[in-house]
Amino acid sequence: MAPDDTLPADGIHRMVPRDRMTKSAQRLRDYYEFKPGAPFYSCEFANGYFFTMERWKNEGMPQDVPLAELFGFDEPSWVQLWGAGWGSLPLDPHFDEELIEDRGEHEVIRDGLGRHVLYFKGNHDGYMPEYIDHPVKDQKSWEELLLPRLNPNSAEIWKDHDATVAAGKRDAAKGFVVMQRAVGGYMWLRSLVGPVELLYMVHDNPKLIHTMMETWTRFVDFVVAKNQQHFTLDSLFFGEDICYNHGPLISPDMIREFLLPYYQQVVDNARQRQIDKTRHMVFQIDTDGLATPTIPIYQTVGMDEMSPFEVASGCDVVEIGRQFPTLLMNGGIDKRIMGHSKAAIDEHLERILPAMRRRGGYYPTCDHGVPLTVSYENYLHYRKRCLELGG
Repeated sequence: MAPDDTLPADGIHRMVPRDRMTKSAQRLRDYYEFKPGAPFYSCEFANGYFFTMERWKNEGMPQDVPLAELFGFDEPSWVQLWGAGWGSLPLDPHFDEELIEDRGEHEVIRDGLGRHVLYFKGNHDGYMPEYIDHPVKDQKSWEELLLPRLNPNSAEIWKDHDATVAAGKRDAAKGFVVMQRAVGGYMWLRSLVGPVELLYMVHDNPKLIHTMMETWTRFVDFVVAKNQQHFTLDSLFFGEDICYNHGPLISPDMIREFLLPYYQQVVDNARQRQIDKTRHMVFQIDTDGLATPTIPIYQTVGMDEMSPFEVASGCDVVEIGRQFPTLLMNGGIDKRIMGHSKAAIDEHLERILPAMRRRGGYYPTCDHGVPLTVSYENYLHYRKRCLELGG
């Protein structure tokens, strides 16, 4: 379908002309348009260097220079739409946090999602917590404890909506990519039931899993539809985390039965509602671990993009890029290498970046948070080489 030239080129009704986009937005659009040879969009995985800041300050990192200037990052060029969760559930109200058990050096806390979490006492950040219990055990706990907290029209979810829309429209008019984030179907289930308990429930109570996924579908679809009253989406991005270091945490058959039909409905509904009918909405999955086996499974329901390709789990973006030539990809830079020598960083980047730049549809980031083993000097070198090899 050809664009209607009578509609405003505001990034909502029609794409903004390239000469009206910011330079960073142009680079990001080139990524989404899969332009071989185009310069990489430059950013880092989420706030991936958050836990290294204190070390880098002690190693002389300037405190009066913006990080984007220090590291050569592009201006953030997304309109981020929320309301449907991401790495956690969009509960309202949350559970009250409380101490469940004192274990000396450790403590068990009920968190805001109703999970029992084992932490180091007095230090809940910077470490991977251990989740030892989850709130949904059966139909009764689902209906009494969780379902009343899952209202997609909650005033809390939409309290800043008008300001988000106004700011988003201004940025869409500069060519920014409009992205709706949402908690993924597997992340939804594992937050409610737990990753191990979910495997038992598949056999013992599959009806309840379908019931929870029907609620996920209604919730996410409601939020996406409300945001689509104001925006054309460029990306619908799900926080899924369905893999570990040997592959998916549930079987392909389980993915097909308990996830894919619901994804298909949400994605199809969103694509049909687009204001700009000529715009392709990218469907993206975020997962840690060895993601490669899940790519063809999610592609059957229209997945276009995946990230962040954890190298320690066996993900090789160059090889995956060859195997799936139409897949948009970002990430794939080994966080462990950054703590080694500059020569090791060079060897790693020189194998990946030229090949992926020729391919297109890729930009580099660390494959997760930058670890404390990475010095400020090494990270600067990594960023310098990314800019040299990435244009």
